[in-house]
Amino acid sequence: LEFLIESERLDVVHDGARGLGQVRRAVLESSVASDRLKRVVSLRGDETPEDVLVPQTVHQNATVALKTGKPVVLYGPTGTGKTTFAKQLARETSTGYTLNTATPSWTPSDIIGGISPDYTDDSLSYRTKLGCISEAVQRARQFDIEYGVILDEITRADISKIFGPLYTAIENPHQTIFETDEGETIELDERVNIICTMNMSDRTVNELDNAITRRFAMIELDEYGEDKRYQLFKHWVSTHVTGETDLDENEILRLFERDYQGINHGNESTSQGAIMRFGPMHYRDIAVFLGVGCGDGGEYEYDQTDAVGQAFQTYIVPRLLNSAAFPQIERIAEHYRALNGEFERFDLSPAAELAERELEQERRQMGSYE
Repeated sequence: LEFLIESERLDVVHDGARGLGQVRRAVLESSVASDRLKRVVSLRGDETPEDVLVPQTVHQNATVALKTGKPVVLYGPTGTGKTTFAKQLARETSTGYTLNTATPSWTPSDIIGGISPDYTDDSLSYRTKLGCISEAVQRARQFDIEYGVILDEITRADISKIFGPLYTAIENPHQTIFETDEGETIELDERVNIICTMNMSDRTVNELDNAITRRFAMIELDEYGEDKRYQLFKHWVSTHVTGETDLDENEILRLFERDYQGINHGNESTSQGAIMRFGPMHYRDIAVFLGVGCGDGGEYEYDQTDAVGQAFQTYIVPRLLNSAAFPQIERIAEHYRALNGEFERFDLSPAAELAERELEQERRQMGSYE
């Protein structure tokens, strides 16, 4: 088995690059396959980074909570790598996992399961359909493995509404929460690790229903240490910018750090505090944009200094403005005007101008109200 799967990649040949096919199912059901080999087939095609860069206490607290059987909520500002860490956590604690992104239309049936229409042979019938939690329970049972289920961006849905039956199941783990058409009953299983993520730009912890904060371990993912942040920035710039463009790597790195510091910690020279909380993961999009746009044949091959401002206008400023109040919009415009003056090699005026247009629109709206 080791030879066929690891050396010959038999599962890839027969089942494809990813997904649960006949070969992978056979390995997972095998009584002689090692746990490590089951992880290989279950996680085939998963490109989640192996290096865990979140603060050590965050990593430790989340791991311990799952080991105690507590579902976990990773919360914090946008761009702090919650989804990436959720996948890393699932990989560390489980043999396999599924990722499910919440939508405003989610109902309890998306979590636990429900009845859904089945159109077959021009006829309408109704069948039970597993939810993401009940499906995870079924896989943990079927293959006798630890299985993870990630519920991503849960604040996009009505948490109190969709989690009602799950709350009951957490309080009464032996209670049946769903029954399939085949008569299989589903109860919460201790082998299922539930990991959720939420952006705190959507809601604050104080605004959450007490039901979730009582039943879930709330793990804040916020500030990265400077060394970890530099490691991220350096990796993205080295991978996407250096060698592909004529842009100065050190200046790009300095710009990333100055922008991050200005947004998250403010300006010491003017004694102004932070504008808002904003994670470092957003800067990967900048690096990729510059690598593609400024490389050979790229749209900005001959306008590389202009590309930097366009990248910030496209990826950073809209995300800041999305949750900014009027005073913050003023600070954002001021911040990018200052950066444009400091970094003479780059034209950051498009970023400043976008914030200024938003500021002017806000002023007009306030004037019309008055």
